[in-house]
Amino acid sequence: MGHKTREYDFSDRDFNVIRQLVMARTGISLSEAKRDMVYSRLSRRLRQLDISTFKDYCALVSTDESEEHGHFVNAITTNLTAFFREEHHFHYLKDTLLPELMANKSATRQIRIWSAGCSTGEEPYSLAMVLKENLPQAAGWDVKILASDLDTNVLAKAAEGVYDEERVSGISAQRLKRWFKRGKGSRQGKVRVSSELRDMICFRQINLMEEWPLRGPFDFMFCRNVVIYFDKPTQRVLFNRYADLLADDARLFVGHSESLYKVTDRFELIGNTIYQKRK
Repeated sequence: MGHKTREYDFSDRDFNVIRQLVMARTGISLSEAKRDMVYSRLSRRLRQLDISTFKDYCALVSTDESEEHGHFVNAITTNLTAFFREEHHFHYLKDTLLPELMANKSATRQIRIWSAGCSTGEEPYSLAMVLKENLPQAAGWDVKILASDLDTNVLAKAAEGVYDEERVSGISAQRLKRWFKRGKGSRQGKVRVSSELRDMICFRQINLMEEWPLRGPFDFMFCRNVVIYFDKPTQRVLFNRYADLLADDARLFVGHSESLYKVTDRFELIGNTIYQKRK
């Protein structure tokens, strides 16, 4: 779409103000290539608020007390996920990490996991399925998953655990039967994750750029396709903070296009986008 045909004027200054606000509030670095995306997503907010210019919208979200902050962040953050995405991570969890944790933590029988940037919940529910299927139920393991995101809208959807049937089309029939209930009536065409899985997970809004109300230690962590939006200095801060909350030898799983190379020396690469915290 050419600039002349746009509903709203969107100047370089408007875009730069938005980029600075996004960086300050979320740590996400928006490149020039994201300009059209920003216009598309925020123009909906201008329409909804009956604001006639991006200049006025920028003034609104620049004030500290504005109620628009949450909507602004939700509009900008990108949410793309799927059940058992990057499946090799879940094979590693089942075949290597879980047996190791069961041996090392047999005294406490307690496992703590953090799924950061959980979006609409497919990742933490995938984790919960693998854990439930492979930990001996009679042994009384205490397993909790913290699932966090910046976007309150996707967190609400994640906590509800209701998905269109096509979202679970890649899941085996055995898993579907065990972990999902098909909707009826007005819920036809949808499925809901079982309460057994939902009860394992605490969904919580956490801004990775602010103080975290967490103590740890976590035994492993998934933070996949999150840091690609951050610049290197921000990534360095973030991964070092993760290391502070992770147990010794804990694993950190990152996205297929992400790397800790020349970012921090507190983790060692041990597999395909799988890192281990150094002692």
